Amino acid sequence: MIKLNQISTDAPPDLDKSEAKEQTKVYVERLGELQKMLIAQKKYSVLVILQGMDGSGKDGAAENVFKDCHPNSLRVISFKKPTEEEFAHDFLWRIHKNAPPKGMVHIFNRSQYEDVLIQQVHKWIDNERVKKRLESINAFEELLVYDNNTVLFKFMLHISKEQQEIELKQRLNDPEKFWKHNAGDWKEREHWDEYMRCYDEVLNQSSIPWTVVPVDQRWYRDYLIAKTMVETLEKLDLAFPPLQE
Repeated sequence: MIKLNQISTDAPPDLDKSEAKEQTKVYVERLGELQKMLIAQKKYSVLVILQGMDGSGKDGAAENVFKDCHPNSLRVISFKKPTEEEFAHDFLWRIHKNAPPKGMVHIFNRSQYEDVLIQQVHKWIDNERVKKRLESINAFEELLVYDNNTVLFKFMLHISKEQQEIELKQRLNDPEKFWKHNAGDWKEREHWDEYMRCYDEVLNQSSIPWTVVPVDQRWYRDYLIAKTMVETLEKLDLAFPPLQE
């Protein structure tokens, strides 16, 4: 049973920061190499879900971990408030059409879980609808994984309430980060406890497990995501196709 309030948002105290940052460089470079095999082989696709509270570092993770990946086979999709067209369809419609084809890596900045989390926190859907949506999400993810060879990484970026306040204030005070400022983030912060409860529910009811990533120290976020991805992809039969005579 996952309980976020029992999981530290800091890096393990016995992990050396300098060594971890050097190892991250190795993992990031290796991820780029593995992606090239993925492109050439076209046997697997990769979907990376970055989910977390405002200020948890979704953009930074996408930028840092995938910087050695080939941009032509890498897409980052951000899911914000649904458009009028999206509202006219089922909640997974906009998600499914952005699922990665074989040979591609797609990164979801937020995901299908927004339609469970924010909807539940604000009481826009009832508990029965939440249950049905989680069942639909499980079925959707299993379809991708078991029917289309999609390697699915689900990263919950776990930030403390104290660190989130620091991050949101930096957006107000740093000209390079001000473009990220959204007054609505402070309103959502007022529902922190309810979000944590809903996240616990999502994490524990997912049939395909999550990786909880402590992000109060951003170097550890990058290290853990890159390490997890490389170690998983290394277990696949990724290879360049043989030369044709």
